[in-house]
Amino acid sequence: MTSIGTAAPVVPGRLEQFSTRVAFFVTGFSISAWAPLVPYAKGRLGLDDASLGLLLLCLGIGSILSMPLAGAMTVRYGCRRIIVTVGGIACLCLPLLATLTQVPLMVATLFVYGASMGALGCVTNIQAIIVERASGKTMMSGFHGLFSCGGILGAAGVSALLSVGV
Repeated sequence: MTSIGTAAPVVPGRLEQFSTRVAFFVTGFSISAWAPLVPYAKGRLGLDDASLGLLLLCLGIGSILSMPLAGAMTVRYGCRRIIVTVGGIACLCLPLLATLTQVPLMVATLFVYGASMGALGCVTNIQAIIVERASGKTMMSGFHGLFSCGGILGAAGVSALLSVGV
């Protein structure tokens, strides 16, 4: 029995399981869609190998810094709101990563992209734990399998587009 003003706990069902699967797939797709673009970014920006390595470090720094914040934001705002927000930010960054020609803008965009991807990875795993516990079934390996499938399709899709000159 719940007291007045207290909502009954929501048990994640099929829709939550499906949306968690989609979130893992999209996360894998997004991070791997950037990988085939790296050599093009290197050439477009006129970078040597050392400079490219430093540039790519911006993605990792953004990711590492955002992960603890993502957990705290999830407690406050919930998984759905954070996944939609940071997923949207990541989607906005991808076209920029494919077209930017100035190093400072690429640094900032890679940092934001890394932060959004780090947060997205953290929050999708929190969501997966919630959904798995509520279902009473082991589902985590399936969620991560969809991340990998998204990764394969993201890299293959962008590579195919690049190979035909898009």
